Amino acid sequence: MSIPLLEYKPSSQNQRVPGYEVPNEDTPRAYRIEDYAFGGEVQELIWAAYRQVFSEHVILKFYRQGNLESQLKNKAITVRDFIRGLAKSEAFQSLVIKTNSNYRLVELALKRLLGRAPYNKEEEIAWSIKIATLGWGGFVDTLLDSEEYQTNFGENIVPFQRRRYKDRPFNLVTPRYGNYWRDKLESQRYKEGDIKNFLELASSIEIKTLVFTRVNTANIQIPNTTRETKPTGIPVSINSSANFPVR
Repeated sequence: MSIPLLEYKPSSQNQRVPGYEVPNEDTPRAYRIEDYAFGGEVQELIWAAYRQVFSEHVILKFYRQGNLESQLKNKAITVRDFIRGLAKSEAFQSLVIKTNSNYRLVELALKRLLGRAPYNKEEEIAWSIKIATLGWGGFVDTLLDSEEYQTNFGENIVPFQRRRYKDRPFNLVTPRYGNYWRDKLESQRYKEGDIKNFLELASSIEIKTLVFTRVNTANIQIPNTTRETKPTGIPVSINSSANFPVR
């Protein structure tokens, strides 16, 4: 028997309030499959989906899901199914799921799949229980089949960050893994053997002392750079009795 989702009170975030902003370059763009008539043009939408789900600026070959891309280009699956496949892929599991806790996964999934941050800690706890009981795949299905997803993105729109007029994009403020995983990686680098190797390397470096040569400036002649001499070297005199034209 599945445990029902715990109740939580949504906070008033900007995506829950109607906006009256004038669209500009920071306005999130909606990628719709209807805007692409040919299979080659769909590649732009596919890149947008990779950026949204993986939150990476550079899409490596390891991320690519050739079968899903082919099905989407042939209209065999919807954009929502394509997003579902990316979120459940082995690449996503290796990059994101294995390096984060359930709480962190809830934050990442809501931002990347629903286009919003968690409302509060209560929502993170409620969804983390869903991950523990349904697994990651079941959690992804619950989000993509939810009324919130259908209302905002439907079947053929790539999810995007809703109302980011005052905040930076999620991929700039939400790293792929949390601080605790970063600290764990750093602690693995500083093992006893690594420190020993570092000390041996540091002791093997020979520092040479620089020897400065003094320069005697006593016999250096400084050229006359004043404007009181002509190019020929004849001094210029000013005659106070010279007649100047009077206007």
